[in-house]
Amino acid sequence: VWKIICYDLRRYEKVKSSLSTLCYIEKDGQYLMLHRTVKKNDVNKDKWIGVGGHFEADESPEECLLREVWEETGLTIESPMLCGLYHWYKGAVHNVITLYKAEKFTGTLTSSEEGKVYWIPVEELKSKELATGMEYVLKIMESEQIGECYMHLEANGFVGDLY
Repeated sequence: VWKIICYDLRRYEKVKSSLSTLCYIEKDGQYLMLHRTVKKNDVNKDKWIGVGGHFEADESPEECLLREVWEETGLTIESPMLCGLYHWYKGAVHNVITLYKAEKFTGTLTSSEEGKVYWIPVEELKSKELATGMEYVLKIMESEQIGECYMHLEANGFVGDLY
């Protein structure tokens, strides 16, 4: 048993993490969505996604969320609600996105260098070309029972398991 535990600990020491936040800001049955148009070499270029991004040094998830939302939209959100986690492995990196929803905000809506932001009705959003895995994120956002999505690779690409 000890050899197995030691092996597992060595394996997990090599795994790095990438932490991000993502927020769906809701108003009158619509979500504020980013139409990502700028990122180079991004499989999600020209697709739709909520607003958010990567943690900077010493940021909490909420600090990252507030900064990223402001940078990408010009809005300051109030009382964001943690809705769940979305995560997957790519190589030796465990990518984790903390998912939030917000309904209260102040400021003037402004697009950023990431792309343009638009209010999209939830039902219309489901027919748009979403960034990879965002159909699972929408399920988390719309459910009180689902709080996590783990994406894993199968023969036809990534598939999400909802918990």
